[in-house]
Amino acid sequence: MDTLLDLLNSRPLVNGEEQDALGDLDGGRRWAREHGGDGSLAELALLRETRDILRDIVRGDSSPAALSPLLEGVHQIPEITSDGLQWTLRTPPHARLAIEVVLAWAATEKQLPGRLRPCANDECQLFLLDRSRANRARWCSMAVCGNREKARRHYKRTR
Repeated sequence: MDTLLDLLNSRPLVNGEEQDALGDLDGGRRWAREHGGDGSLAELALLRETRDILRDIVRGDSSPAALSPLLEGVHQIPEITSDGLQWTLRTPPHARLAIEVVLAWAATEKQLPGRLRPCANDECQLFLLDRSRANRARWCSMAVCGNREKARRHYKRTR
């Protein structure tokens, strides 16, 4: 799930300007390698595409069916080992990391439905995974976005 959030949050707004951790070759390769990928050009292109599709799905702008082209030719093969049942992902090497992110998204939707969502701050492009008991988290960061929103409301009330 960490890689899923890291990918979704790889295009933050910093001082009003969008940054893209996958945008330049060196930064993208570093990001991919830090998350278990190889950093190839094909992998980076697929990660960007996967990120954009998942962002649209989580925001409600697109249907999960948009993931179908990414999943063509992907297989999970069951294997019995001394540790029990394991599933092995069979996919082209450049697609493995992107497919693992899609599988993490699917698991999150199944285990924690509706808890992966965009930050409620309109000036933020980040996402959060609400792990709270009440399922009421609204901001990617209480210290940043939550504090800004509370300050705005306070300012409006005191005007």
